[in-house]
Amino acid sequence: MPVQGIFGNTVELLGKTLDLRAKRQTMISANLANVETPGYKASDLSFEGQLKSALKGGPGAGTLTNPRHIPLKGGSAASLEKVQGDVVELNSGNMGPDGNGVEMESEMGRLAENQIMYNASVQLLTKKFEELKQAIRGTL
Repeated sequence: MPVQGIFGNTVELLGKTLDLRAKRQTMISANLANVETPGYKASDLSFEGQLKSALKGGPGAGTLTNPRHIPLKGGSAASLEKVQGDVVELNSGNMGPDGNGVEMESEMGRLAENQIMYNASVQLLTKKFEELKQAIRGTL
């Protein structure tokens, strides 16, 4: 039985979330590394809306090839795999005289928030696999 059948989309969702948060961490780190680069524009990865849409059965949940087919409802692992996130340029209210748009304090806050969310996802995923191990051992 595939893992999806045991936990629904939870494991796939958490795995995709970890991948996207790692990408976001890289982008935030790049912003911080370029805090003194003239003309550098800060960017971010936006993906939460796409994940919600994939889970609700938005685009990619299934296509009808015949009008008599029953439409699929709910997201699937296939629709979660398609979520890549959108790179967005952050508009800074404090553009430096050299055209640099990176606000160090803001970036550090986003870095900390992303790290906390990443760690929470890891803990949830660990808990799911602990439950699976307990079920296999029969100690649940």
